[in-house]
Amino acid sequence: MGKNICQNKKARHDYSVLETFEAGIALTGTEVKSCRANGVSLTDSYAQADAKGNLTLLGANIALYDQGNRNNHEPRRNRRLLMHKREILRLRKSVEQKGLTLIPLSFYFNDKGKVKVELGLCRGKNVHDKRESLRKKDDEREMSRAMRGGNRKCK
Repeated sequence: MGKNICQNKKARHDYSVLETFEAGIALTGTEVKSCRANGVSLTDSYAQADAKGNLTLLGANIALYDQGNRNNHEPRRNRRLLMHKREILRLRKSVEQKGLTLIPLSFYFNDKGKVKVELGLCRGKNVHDKRESLRKKDDEREMSRAMRGGNRKCK
């Protein structure tokens, strides 16, 4: 993974991620320039596969490019995601049969300068699961603080 553009932190809180995938994304020139300026928001976005083998990112917001002219892009348009057709059909089948959701977890530039999307095959969490994950996160944080504090010498 290269330079990180944006992460969907709320997705890991609201969903349990079962599997992750990397997908390319079809962008226009002003969208790429806006990504370089960190003008991306993934809140309330998801991906959807259709029967023809197309994968689409819905609800992602890529801000307008400041120096863009009349050919500037539309911020919340549907964007095509690029994956192998076999993978897309497998994702579509698991979404339909198991009731899972495809959520974009992060946007990033790979080593070759291409914009990539990390997709997660997710299952929604209940309120109880969310509380349990927060409690586990707090316990780990307290343990790491105790370990750091135990190494210091008292004066």
